[in-house]
Amino acid sequence: MLSEQRAPGCPKRMVYGPCGGVRADGECEMVPAPCVFDELIEPQSFLDGPVPRGLNRPSEQSTPIPVVPMVLTDLSVPPADAATLRSTVRLLAPSCDAVLVGDHQDRPDFPPSTLARLIADAGAVPWVTLACRDRNRITLEQELHALALDRLATVLCVTGDGRAYDVRTDVTQAFDLDGTRLAALAGSFGLPVAVAETPTARPVALRPRRLVHKQRVGAQVGVLNHVSATAQLVEFLHAAHEVGLVMPVIASVVVFTDQQSAAALAALPGLDIAPERQEAVLTAHDPVEAGIAAAVDEALQLLRVKGVAGVNLSGLASARSVHAAAEIQAEVGRRIRAAQGDPR
Repeated sequence: MLSEQRAPGCPKRMVYGPCGGVRADGECEMVPAPCVFDELIEPQSFLDGPVPRGLNRPSEQSTPIPVVPMVLTDLSVPPADAATLRSTVRLLAPSCDAVLVGDHQDRPDFPPSTLARLIADAGAVPWVTLACRDRNRITLEQELHALALDRLATVLCVTGDGRAYDVRTDVTQAFDLDGTRLAALAGSFGLPVAVAETPTARPVALRPRRLVHKQRVGAQVGVLNHVSATAQLVEFLHAAHEVGLVMPVIASVVVFTDQQSAAALAALPGLDIAPERQEAVLTAHDPVEAGIAAAVDEALQLLRVKGVAGVNLSGLASARSVHAAAEIQAEVGRRIRAAQGDPR
């Protein structure tokens, strides 16, 4: 099978296509070499075969269908700080349908199952990211057992960013599974499963079919990384629907109000902020108001796209403080809901 033959050449041991970290020039994010998937002659061939095998359901519980949030807000708090997490979640909960906590390469945090409990206890619906970078398959299964026990969270299954060469050099990177195989495993536990895709990352032609393949293995909702223009999302979803996409997607909206929060977004692979938008926000008389208005405008545009069921408010929002950033996110959420006729 083509995918199995090419997987050994990938530092992340990807099997079902490339990660979202392929650089704009086709380079791998982990080594100074081209992505092994970037120049496939028939990029769709290995996505049309059987779904991942050997992922047997450990129980007879049926998989619940997740409630897709119209507003899914990123939770940006210091790691392993339960008090700040609780206070931030309480601030965000009234303006969003769910809170998404990430998985970062440079800051160990509570396990996803613990994060799910903390978020739920603080009054919000948790979405937790489970990544393959720092967990071997046994540890992933342990987390899935814990998440399945509580049944509090939707699980966003990702391969995970590669750790930078100068971050935790004493720690190895696992990558026993990739995001697609992890999604199949999570589904076998009867958990609601979300998956990620980057519409604009190379090889672009492969991305729609790759998202559909994740749907085939059991994903129930897709979370799409940011695109700099709505037309790019429309084109991506049209191609995905043509090859069988039926699950809803959540489109990402970048939220920034200062140079630091904009720079943090720009540093992420595959994420481009339109230069005119960045300039308009950062040079405005009131950058905070301009950033909020720009995020709301983008969100409302994306929610009008066929197949988009919700938006993910992503990014640092503000470098001033955790509380200031959460207030900005909350205001964006409130304005989106009001514009959609669902004020809280």
